[in-house]
Amino acid sequence: MKQRYLEVTYRKGKPLAAYLYLPREVGARAARTEDGGPGLRVDYDASGTPIGIEVTAPLAVTIADVNAVLLRIGAAELAPEDWAPLRAA
Repeated sequence: MKQRYLEVTYRKGKPLAAYLYLPREVGARAARTEDGGPGLRVDYDASGTPIGIEVTAPLAVTIADVNAVLLRIGAAELAPEDWAPLRAA
């Protein structure tokens, strides 16, 4: 996968969880997970490359929270339009 994308899971019209897929090698799987702060978990593959960010509290997490994690792991920040699907509900 070459580009990142945000996948949002809804229940009864409200966001239940979200996952920000980061660029990764085909077939890469999470080998370890680290706490990214309140409502955030960062998945890494076996070589230590970050492959995704799980948003476990989508109503409490802000784009600023996610961008802080992205900067910490050396990834580009999200633009507001990238975060928009989570706020659409």
